[in-house]
Amino acid sequence: MVEARRTDDRPPALIWLRDDLRLDDNPALAAAAADGRLAALYVLDDSGKSGRPLGGAARWWLHNSLTSLRAQLEEIGVPLILKRGTPVVIVPQVVEDLGATSVHWTRRYYGWSKPMDASIKQSLIARGIKVESHKGSVLTEPWEIKTGSGGAFKVFTPFKRAAIPSCDAWASLAASIPKVTGFSGNTVASETLADWNLRPKEPDWSAGLADLWTPGEVGAAAKLNAFLANGIAGYKENRNVPSLIGTSRLSPHLRFGEISIRRVWNAVRAKMASTPEIKEHGETFLSELVWREFSTQLVYHFEDFPDQSWKPNFRSFPWISDSRALKAWQKGRTGYPIVDAGMRELYATGWMHNRVRMIVGSFLVKHLLQDWRHGEAWFWDTLVDADIANNAAGWQWVAGSGADAAPFFRIFNPMTQAETFDPKGQYVRHWVPEIARLPNSLIHRPFDAPAPILQSLGITLGETYPRPIIDHATGRARALEALTSIKGMSAGESV
Repeated sequence: MVEARRTDDRPPALIWLRDDLRLDDNPALAAAAADGRLAALYVLDDSGKSGRPLGGAARWWLHNSLTSLRAQLEEIGVPLILKRGTPVVIVPQVVEDLGATSVHWTRRYYGWSKPMDASIKQSLIARGIKVESHKGSVLTEPWEIKTGSGGAFKVFTPFKRAAIPSCDAWASLAASIPKVTGFSGNTVASETLADWNLRPKEPDWSAGLADLWTPGEVGAAAKLNAFLANGIAGYKENRNVPSLIGTSRLSPHLRFGEISIRRVWNAVRAKMASTPEIKEHGETFLSELVWREFSTQLVYHFEDFPDQSWKPNFRSFPWISDSRALKAWQKGRTGYPIVDAGMRELYATGWMHNRVRMIVGSFLVKHLLQDWRHGEAWFWDTLVDADIANNAAGWQWVAGSGADAAPFFRIFNPMTQAETFDPKGQYVRHWVPEIARLPNSLIHRPFDAPAPILQSLGITLGETYPRPIIDHATGRARALEALTSIKGMSAGESV
């Protein structure tokens, strides 16, 4: 709820929106509204000078999210100023043009964002402007949870044990409900979303995204309500079944801050209290939210984490440069149905089931020996929930190069993974229709199908569906051999 003031002669206050595109429970927005008549600013910096430019799927999401937010702000008389360029230049200029006396924003925790924000803050304070940053995208600040020796956690389980009381404490605080008066004084020129060309044109691949997603605060609330009503009861098991909608699908809404992490945490806690039988499912879901916190503190304390293997051993790993293999993986043409299904789902919907993300990631870095950064870059461009911390942490976990990561020698067998989590082939049949008529026993192993069966179904390996790009046993053996080459490690050792 947002309450509008009737009269107000206070000076303008600015909220600089970033990854917090919401009105509800937005501490930065509430504080700015308490300071003065509110104006909002969003800066699109796609130059790469102040962080990594958004990928294509995230740009599509941003267009729709800002469209939704602008409509909400217009209802309460708050102008949304859109500017493209470098924040270090634009934010002070907008403050001057507005005559604003205070500026507020929600903190970000990446290596490039910290010095940029500090520079802007110092320049504004020097001009007598009140500047405040706020906690709003996490439950725990990265510097709040420390080991016994005062350092950063490098292992998830003890981090979770230490973090959950802090998560509950922050979530228990009252959500911020602002009383807002919109600023209607000095006119500040705003660009338009049409100017930014965020949506794809040729080809327009976004049809599947529009069918699946409703970016914005209203869509986020609907996703949470649907999950609480229909998804959380079986979450612990169903989250591993790619043919089911067994996860919350809140990740893109959280990534763009369209719903507060506090609202989600509290809603799940309340559901667990009212429905005791879903307690273990709720605990599993909350653990996933804590993994998000863990990923954020990793990129805060280890600033090159998104771009550099965290474990020094892996910086000399003998990755193979093979553009043909990488392209086959990107296009879902590897000859392994579960891998191809995941990659096609990703391109069509901007999202991929979490279990399948692990399978396709393992296949890329272990079977194909491609540098995990190639996978991270592809996900960055194609995921609507692409987040610097979560994306890098997920890929480094799969590759074995990250903090508390799966050992490299633990190589997923794509066939047994598929047979375990998609036993009837429902997921594969949906995304790989050219082999959909194969029986359950062969749907994940078309290369093992007898020639008469393939012929009767009109399947020609190498033509209608690709042969495996690499034999599983060969790929596994090659990966383990590569592992032994880094600093004399054996195939059974963890790094």
